[in-house]
Amino acid sequence: MIECEDSIVRTQAQVATTGQSGIRLKRISPAIGVEVSGIDLRQPLSAAQAGELRQALVAHKVLVLRAQNITAGQHVAFARCFGELERHPVLPPHPDHPELVLLGGNHKMPGTENVYHTDVSWRETPSMASILRCVECPEVGGDTVWINMELAYEKLPEARKQQIAKLFAVHDILPSFGARMTPEEQAQARAKYPPVVHPVVRTHPESGKKILYVNETFVTHFANFTAHFDSFRSANEIHAQQQDLMAYLLRQPAILEYQMRLRWEPDTIVMWDNRATQHYAVQDYFPAVRRMHRATVIGDKPF
Repeated sequence: MIECEDSIVRTQAQVATTGQSGIRLKRISPAIGVEVSGIDLRQPLSAAQAGELRQALVAHKVLVLRAQNITAGQHVAFARCFGELERHPVLPPHPDHPELVLLGGNHKMPGTENVYHTDVSWRETPSMASILRCVECPEVGGDTVWINMELAYEKLPEARKQQIAKLFAVHDILPSFGARMTPEEQAQARAKYPPVVHPVVRTHPESGKKILYVNETFVTHFANFTAHFDSFRSANEIHAQQQDLMAYLLRQPAILEYQMRLRWEPDTIVMWDNRATQHYAVQDYFPAVRRMHRATVIGDKPF
């Protein structure tokens, strides 16, 4: 496994380290993220390279690869090294590669990804990872922020951890994507993608670490709040305490110490672990245009 050097006496700009396949990692922030070099994605990925990248993904959660001038087909081939790819039911697909979705607004309509979220948590089996390639970006603005939700859980007070240990939350596609649909399409989406229930604290299937797994884009409410708290005096009190707890949890991604922030350049590729992160696309560049292609690797049911 490739490991970044960590030492209390070192500066935050960590020394890059090299794995057996020649891949180099350099830390972006103390909390999350590494820049990856020593790899050319125009070439087929070896088993050793794929293994080292996956280990780095689990350890650091966000991998940034600069100056990767690849085709859409090469983007798909790279993503497939990590698992089966999903097809999104709402976002527009690439005309030749339906596994890629096309993200971004235009000079008349801004993008709408400026909210903290985890991709497709409304699925019964949410994604393992997303792989985003910058096609076009503004000269200034349009950064993306990623948040380490494993760290967000770790830093919670012990009383909060105990309070949410057995809670589940409802994730729903319609609050976010319903506005893009006709009533008929909404009915079809509701039938095909009913609300799902996931644990508020999920366990990473590879690292075994606990992760705070609620996001403001797709989570609507707790599924079993009253089953674990029996000291309420009224229905109003139950409702208020649920709202207060959910609001508290949804504020955690905004803590800067859990974050990294990336300035995009064309041909930058970012791969992130959707199980352990949230992200936020800063909408500060309209009417300039930012266009992205995203592949998403299918994951497993949270537990």
